[in-house]
This record gives sequence, structure tokens and C-alpha cells, in this order.
Amino acid sequence: MSGNSTEPTGELEVVLLKAGRTKIRYPARLLGDDGVRVVVSADWASPGVRDFGFVRFEPGDVFTEYYWRDRWYAVKEVRDARGGLKGWYCDITRPAVRSGGELVVEDLDLDLWRSADGTAVVRLDEDEFADSGLLTTDPEAAAAALAALDELELLAEEGGFTALLS
Repeated sequence: MSGNSTEPTGELEVVLLKAGRTKIRYPARLLGDDGVRVVVSADWASPGVRDFGFVRFEPGDVFTEYYWRDRWYAVKEVRDARGGLKGWYCDITRPAVRSGGELVVEDLDLDLWRSADGTAVVRLDEDEFADSGLLTTDPEAAAAALAALDELELLAEEGGFTALLS
């Protein structure tokens, strides 16, 4: 099976790598794979609550996650247990690779949050990105990551991700 399989399966394991190591892995339901974009749905995978100050992720939250094989980011639509939209959490990543029952994504530290009402667009973890060493060890990847963050921020400020995700 190729690294970019479009074969349908009911479930995938999302594997998030950071600095070459598995940061987290969690089960997800495959919603679609058109050969370029993979869409999955997953319940909040971490135990307990993660409070960022501008949003809380908690048990019962559902993430509809959009991954691309040709883009340096993933966009995660976040809804609460009742289906209310909280917003979008965006990870800057290397392009995703689907192999068999796994979707492997390498996190490049940069993130962006956009609240459902558009009042908050927040760039996250720029200090972690600077400390990662990617700027010196892989300047092309660092440039792609920064360009992806800028692209997502522009989309977020111009009204959101509806066109990107439809």
C-alpha cells in the first residue's frame, strides 16, 4: 500500500510526531480521503481539561480534523459535547502521510487558534518553534512552516476556514 493510500477504512490511528518521536496517538473515524485531503473525526484524546485561557478542550469535545498531503498545516474544527462550535485549532505540520491504518503528521510547533465568533485569532508557540532549531537545521521546512502560519492567519482574519474546509 502506498504512503498516500485512498483506500477507505472505518477507523484510523492519528500519530502526531514531534522532533522525530511520537507525541500522541489516538483513534479517529475516517470521514473522507480524496487523495489530497484526509478528514477524520476524533474525541478529545487527552485526559482531563486543557485550558488555554481563550478556549478549554475537555472530555466530550469532538474534533473534525482536516489534513493535507500537499500543505504544511492541519485544521481542526472543535465542537463541544452538544455540538456547539468553539472554533478552529490549526497545527503547522509537514504534509500528512497515510499508510495503512495510520495517518502520520509531524508537528512543527507553530499553532493558530480562531474562535467561533472570530473575535480571537491567536498565534501560538512561536517561542517553541524558535527553540526547535528548525530554522538552522532545515531552513526550507522552517520557511514553509512560517508561510503556512501566515496563510492560516490571513484566512482566519478574513472570515474563517469555511471555503478551505468545504
